[in-house]
Amino acid sequence: MPDVVRRVGSEENSAIGKVLPGVAAVPFTWNCSTRWLTVDRCPTTLNQMVDHQTAEMDTVFQALANSTRRDMLVRLAECDLTVGELAEPLSMTLAAASKHIKVLERVGLVRQTVAGRRHVCRLEAQPLASASDWLRFYERHWAERLDALDTLFRTETAQPEEDQ
Repeated sequence: MPDVVRRVGSEENSAIGKVLPGVAAVPFTWNCSTRWLTVDRCPTTLNQMVDHQTAEMDTVFQALANSTRRDMLVRLAECDLTVGELAEPLSMTLAAASKHIKVLERVGLVRQTVAGRRHVCRLEAQPLASASDWLRFYERHWAERLDALDTLFRTETAQPEEDQ
């Protein structure tokens, strides 16, 4: 074994066995991670409410990223449905549908109640409010860009007619 490797694991090394303030004591192993050396122990975010709202909105968008879950939400907007009724038009097993519903439930978009053997799902639209607000903020930008594109098309189609 090379001399350097023996020193790292030997008792000569003064850092091994000492507990540094703010760092959890990790037993020494050859395969141990050095992640604890690079983790920032001082949080850089001052406004934790912003962090919470952003994380909540991120999970909503992650849940909406799947077309199966979006389809389920569209149908739940019309009426409450059982897991079987949600799975039926999608040609999937109850287990697969249940996994999608669990994702929606964790985000807070669906509430599931159990009545005997029936698992009834109901849409809870409140988490969509933050996502909707975020999208509404950018709607003005999109409308301005589309209006500018429309104006460009109109001016380009009007010029060839004037040339004739």
